[in-house]
Amino acid sequence: MPKTDNKTFYLSALKKYGISPRGVHWLNAEKQHLRFDIMSSFLPENLSSYTLIDAGCGFGDLYFYLQKQQKIPQKYIGIDVIEEFCTLAQERTNQKILCHNLIYEHLAREDYVVCSGALNILTPFETHLFLRNCYNSAKIGFVFNALYGEKESATYNFLTKKKIEMIAKTLNVGTVVYKEEYLKNDITVGFFR
Repeated sequence: MPKTDNKTFYLSALKKYGISPRGVHWLNAEKQHLRFDIMSSFLPENLSSYTLIDAGCGFGDLYFYLQKQQKIPQKYIGIDVIEEFCTLAQERTNQKILCHNLIYEHLAREDYVVCSGALNILTPFETHLFLRNCYNSAKIGFVFNALYGEKESATYNFLTKKKIEMIAKTLNVGTVVYKEEYLKNDITVGFFR
């Protein structure tokens, strides 16, 4: 059972803050873009010959970030579990947006899979399934950020390097790359083949 109902958690933020970083529970646009900067640094400088899945795409903000950075992939696919977000992302980006639950559903294989923030309210078991499905869908690599630390929370899901390494081992990840200390209690991880 999830710690927090995903749909209620996110739709209440959308209702309160609208289509904005706060509407998907980011503190502000600057911190959202910093996380995108860090994730982007794990990807090739030129994405034009690569395909990319944005797992937990929300309103499609990562697509607009990549567009502004002139790093548009050959094919972008956004995926979210919340139907309202899928509709909004489709309307805003005019890209392929799928409504799937990545805890339980497998994806087509694409070059890269990225995920920013979608792990934040999952249980440890759900996190493992989500990471497994995303990594298995990545031909080259899967890059994600997560809340980081030994903290216990009734709402939020914190990961440690030990937990990440255990998951990576069960998935037979070739190389694990970390970036931390850019924001308190945040880590970005790359699982590469």
